[in-house]
Amino acid sequence: MIGIVMFFVALVMLLVGFPVAFTFGGIALIFGVFAEGPDIFAFMPFRIQSIMENTVLMAVPLFIFMGLVLQKTKLAEQLLESMGKLFGGVRGGLAISTVLVGALLAASTGVVGASVVAMGLISLPVMLKYKYDKSLACGTICASGTLGQIIPPSIILIILGDVLGIPVGDLFKAAVAPGLVLIGIYVIYILIYTWLKPESAPALPLDDDVENKRQQYRKALIAIVPPLALILVVLGSIFAGIATPTESSALGGVGALILAVMYRQFSWKMVMDSATETVKVTAMVFAILLGATAFSMAFTYTGGDYIVEEILTDLPGGATGFLLLSMLAILVLGFFIDFVEISFIIVPILAPVADALGIAPVWFAILIAMNLQTSFLTPPFGFSLFYLKGVAPPQVRTIDIYRGVVPFILMQIAVVLSILIFPGFYGLV
Repeated sequence: MIGIVMFFVALVMLLVGFPVAFTFGGIALIFGVFAEGPDIFAFMPFRIQSIMENTVLMAVPLFIFMGLVLQKTKLAEQLLESMGKLFGGVRGGLAISTVLVGALLAASTGVVGASVVAMGLISLPVMLKYKYDKSLACGTICASGTLGQIIPPSIILIILGDVLGIPVGDLFKAAVAPGLVLIGIYVIYILIYTWLKPESAPALPLDDDVENKRQQYRKALIAIVPPLALILVVLGSIFAGIATPTESSALGGVGALILAVMYRQFSWKMVMDSATETVKVTAMVFAILLGATAFSMAFTYTGGDYIVEEILTDLPGGATGFLLLSMLAILVLGFFIDFVEISFIIVPILAPVADALGIAPVWFAILIAMNLQTSFLTPPFGFSLFYLKGVAPPQVRTIDIYRGVVPFILMQIAVVLSILIFPGFYGLV
């Protein structure tokens, strides 16, 4: 039972607020030495070397760099302004344009914080100016910003691919359909909401000047086509089998720099700032990975994995019971801890059980990825909520943001259930 005690001690420490990497590493050291002695970590250097030599994980810093460069080119600003003018004449048009821009940013940058902050700074004041319901506006921005967790190239899909031993390209292909379904549901919800409550999202006044309309369409194309071309090159090279995800991430980094030149935003300071931020984020991810590796090693040696596997394989309902319980556990944990910790600690515990029950690994990975996306919205520690609150005008209260994300959380849970019940519809089995 040492492994089980160790697991719950780690959860308590995380909830108290101890740094994640040091929590996992420190608890592994204490419990591992107590249970097996110092020799338990004899192979730890080889595990670290294996992680550092993993070419799949090289895609993580490269995609982060791509996203940060595009963030600094003011891509989000141009996209939002152009799409807002195109859809503004439709009731709820600004909210719909926010969802579509969020999808484009997800596929081109994948940086949740950057997307939420950009849309919060640009889109939220415009929606409030035109008397949009504050909860609808806030919920739309938070939910749209999290699309980068499921729409490729997603960092979480790269991490899950490594943890579960699945080719990342397969996960990217499998995630496209669920991502599109989620976008469609968001748009349908906004249309229904604004139809039932017309005053919640009034249409913008239409411009009858033909020449102005042409200029708007021209600006929209200039804003949309370059990032769309980058998305097609990066994802198309993976889907066509021309490049591996690691190679395409390098291609994406170069493409982002080319776009920076095109948008006249290129400078060596911008490159240096992007590289510095990339190193910080990557160091955080890999520090957690090293701590999680030590934790997993100690957990396995103390027999915790056998106890968990025995409990989960004996659940009523077999594979279905296991999937329901594991998705519920991940959803609840997402209220309190980050998706990176869940990926490195919880998923390796669940993976052997899923394999023993004959669950398709790609299906299992997409369920987890979609579920983890919800963790960005769920109070009290949903990061999207903090990002938006940090840039929102004073009249937007925290309760407005919390109230706004609830329908989108329910929609995400509904999509998770649809993937669970109808995997064939998404081409996952």
